[in-house]
Amino acid sequence: MESQEYGKSTLILQICDKLKTDGKVLYISGEESAEQIKIRADRLGINNDNLLFLGETNIDIIENAINNINPKLVIIDSIQTMYSEDVTSAAGSVSQVREITARIMKICKQANITTIIIGHVTKDGNIAGPRVLEHMVDTVLYLEGERYFSYRILRGVKNRFGSTNEIGMFEMQNEGMVEIKNPSSILISEREDKISGSVIVASMEGTRPLLIELQALTSQSVFGIPRRNANGIDYNRLTLLVAVLEKRSGLMLGNQDVYLNLVGGIKVNEPALDLGIVLATASSFKNVSIPKDVVAIGEVGLTGEVRAVNLIEKRLKESEKLGFKLCIIPESNKKLLKDSYKLDIIGVKNITEAMKYLGLK
Repeated sequence: MESQEYGKSTLILQICDKLKTDGKVLYISGEESAEQIKIRADRLGINNDNLLFLGETNIDIIENAINNINPKLVIIDSIQTMYSEDVTSAAGSVSQVREITARIMKICKQANITTIIIGHVTKDGNIAGPRVLEHMVDTVLYLEGERYFSYRILRGVKNRFGSTNEIGMFEMQNEGMVEIKNPSSILISEREDKISGSVIVASMEGTRPLLIELQALTSQSVFGIPRRNANGIDYNRLTLLVAVLEKRSGLMLGNQDVYLNLVGGIKVNEPALDLGIVLATASSFKNVSIPKDVVAIGEVGLTGEVRAVNLIEKRLKESEKLGFKLCIIPESNKKLLKDSYKLDIIGVKNITEAMKYLGLK
């Protein structure tokens, strides 16, 4: 499990509490003392008599403890703090991380012990250590979140025993990480009426549809070179879509700073957001609001065409469930729809059609 922000130890303790009747759990920490873990466990209401703690960083001592206790679950928190005396480099180095992981995997696979290895990630969001770690383990989970947001996303990026790119969304509360049953309703709950530069987009995370508010802001550039800033989506995708808007719809954005934000601190990398990005940017530039009950879905090509996206039925059903009245989707997707929906579905071939329908052109 890789964690970029806060909540990994909290989530792990809650997992330990769920396994109280399944056998012994050995929690090995090289970062926190037993007293610190105990304080957190008491705050979370953790009561597991089978939870054992070991504050150690030497892999030889850890190996002996695992062999003697023979637990059902081993937790290593974190891999960057562990070291082997057989390796001369410091703890956390590439050599140490690779060696420790290989030793732990050998111990636990021989004894058929489930193991959770917690690691840190860099500022770029990559695993701190050799990329070979991702190939060594069976499952890789990322716990994503921001310091000033209470929401956390547990994202599967590798799974040898099932599907990947599934997510679980949680909120950090006093009693720990609480599952959010309907993430879409949270991500769109604070929208204001008749505000330009805002639209709802439908993203897929694995098999789960998510409706997210996408906000755009354009403003007169103070400097010679206009700024492009993207929070939650790929920066290069924003610059490309701004260029498409200028070329294909005639919006003069060359002297405009363009800022884009996905509400809730969530990060999405999916082409189906393209149409929403285009419409929100045009809405802010024209200062014309998009109706609150509209959802935009579609990939935008370099010629301004709106291309089909996958799993359109799930996106539409999620929109319908949350009470939206209108969905703007690719025309090629609309032709293939089989089910009937309680919302109006508008098929568009290009961004100009979509903008005209919403009064943005």
